[in-house]
Amino acid sequence: MKKLDYVERVADEADMMKQAAEDAVVAVFTAIARALARGEDVAIAGFGKFSRIGRPARQGRNPRTGEPLVIGASNTVSFRASKTLKNALN
Repeated sequence: MKKLDYVERVADEADMMKQAAEDAVVAVFTAIARALARGEDVAIAGFGKFSRIGRPARQGRNPRTGEPLVIGASNTVSFRASKTLKNALN
């Protein structure tokens, strides 16, 4: 699904104009991203939990030349589905 698909579904389900639905979808995604950037977990009851996970720097190799290099530390997002969502899928 793409963002436009979410917007259309929100507009249909909530019986609202597409522009208002797009604003709502963007606001939710922005709020989640900002909370994760601050290091907060985002838990949505019945859906799941988003968490920020830090990856430490590590040694790697350039696949082309075989030279060792340092891969810098970075952050990524983890999602853990709730029991309700898991049950809905199975």
